[in-house]
Amino acid sequence: MVDSEPGSEMARSELRASHDDRDRVVEVLRVSAGDGRLTAEELDQRLELALTARTYGELAKLISDLPASGSVTSVPATAPKPKEVARIDCTSGHVRRVDRWVVPQRMEVKVTSGHVMLDFTQAVITQPTLQLNIEVRSGHVVLRTKPGIVVDADDVAIRSGHVRVRAPWGPDVPELLRIEVTGKVGSGHFNAGPRPRTFWQWLTRQPQQYAITAR
Repeated sequence: MVDSEPGSEMARSELRASHDDRDRVVEVLRVSAGDGRLTAEELDQRLELALTARTYGELAKLISDLPASGSVTSVPATAPKPKEVARIDCTSGHVRRVDRWVVPQRMEVKVTSGHVMLDFTQAVITQPTLQLNIEVRSGHVVLRTKPGIVVDADDVAIRSGHVRVRAPWGPDVPELLRIEVTGKVGSGHFNAGPRPRTFWQWLTRQPQQYAITAR
């Protein structure tokens, strides 16, 4: 009997990786760095390689020496179907979308006086763009992003509030999701970028998450 296992494994490692595959590896690297298994320099190098990897084999090499659940070389399950439109109307209080929430095709967010936070760091992304319309009278809309997520807020009208978008990883990272923001900000605030350092991380001079290491 001919054993086809080695050839099968080799063929699988040459399959093209998807955005979700790269996303899973990036998360493993981020967690491992937080646990102290990777230095800031190692994290920077591996993130760059992960976001430009083309095959399962290239991704698997980046976490072969790290503990991880499952295998990145396995074929992923069918992605869930996103909603066409998701609406959030916050008059007071807090609304959060965190963890493995499915990013819809379009979102409409209205904030009268409150706080809305959309965390994309672990979100399930099934399409290349998200249309986000905001109306912020008084309050905050915050987007938590990661490398590969581009936020375009050039078409937002501002009255007396402010709009701030941060992307410390630079423009050369492959694009996973483009968030096209429209709408208006009255006396409120719109912020997009990676999670800021805690006071302890700042005090101990730990590097900003996803920050580019000087070469």
